[in-house]
Amino acid sequence: MDAYSKTAIVIPTYNEKDNIKKLIEAIFAISSDMKIIIVDDNSPDGTGEIVDALKKKYKNLQIIHRTKKNGRGGACIEGFKSALAEGFEYIFEMDADFSHDPVDIPRLLNKVRDGYDMVIGSRYVKGSKIVNWGIKRTIFSKFANIYARAILWIPIHDYTNGYRCYTKKAMEAMDFDKIEAAGYIVLSEMSYQLHKKGLKIGEIPITFVNRRRGISNLSRGEIISAFTNVLRLKWDYMWGEK
Repeated sequence: MDAYSKTAIVIPTYNEKDNIKKLIEAIFAISSDMKIIIVDDNSPDGTGEIVDALKKKYKNLQIIHRTKKNGRGGACIEGFKSALAEGFEYIFEMDADFSHDPVDIPRLLNKVRDGYDMVIGSRYVKGSKIVNWGIKRTIFSKFANIYARAILWIPIHDYTNGYRCYTKKAMEAMDFDKIEAAGYIVLSEMSYQLHKKGLKIGEIPITFVNRRRGISNLSRGEIISAFTNVLRLKWDYMWGEK
């Protein structure tokens, strides 16, 4: 597929030494023509050093070293800007822990090339599957996404999964300077910007395998922020300065 040579995959990392080499190998096994951009938040476990060593083997591997841990959203945005500067037509984001299976890259790419500006690997459309989540986490996530859809009115089902493929057109339409948040709310904000500008968003079903977040991590603060951040986003874009 010629589209692979026009594709960049942005992967934010923090302490992924056990996964990063295998993930890079799995992606390049699909096509060595794709560009992989690792954005590492100064991982103390040596993730960045592993990627630096792999650059000797893979010419299409790049790493951006950040000086501190500053959030997934900001890391992805830095990677997006780098991919845009190089002129890539298709730009992915995905997690480094294999919760997002590289085997779905061709499916996401095919879908976006069917006329979509952004395609989400969704956990909540027909055919999707979630593995290794407890009932509390599952219920919370589903309710949070229903809530986000009710507030933001974007016709998608999964607002917070960071397995996505964007076109160059979508990235160029994005106003990154407006995005202040650093966490997963960035995903909803980017979707909201594209939706308000009339761009076409699609979804495909995926199998999402939870690798690290269990019920114990579902804190009261996380629950509160999930709902207040959606309200803040709506306020900022509808009635605030954004």
